[in-house]
Amino acid sequence: MAWTWRFEKSDGTEVEPVVTPEEFTTQGDAESWIGEHWRDLLGGGADQVTLSEDGTKIYGPMPLNAES
Repeated sequence: MAWTWRFEKSDGTEVEPVVTPEEFTTQGDAESWIGEHWRDLLGGGADQVTLSEDGTKIYGPMPLNAES
């Protein structure tokens, strides 16, 4: 199983993240990573993220700005 993040602008347009993600083997690892890097991602132009497992959307879009 591979867990991956999609990085988007608020309109759903995909953007290249400023921090290079990896493929994660567990949902917990993916969520821990986003918890560590969300500020850099937000500052680099990503407004929201979507989590997928092997290409299947699990949840999202989730705003990176808590006030959104």
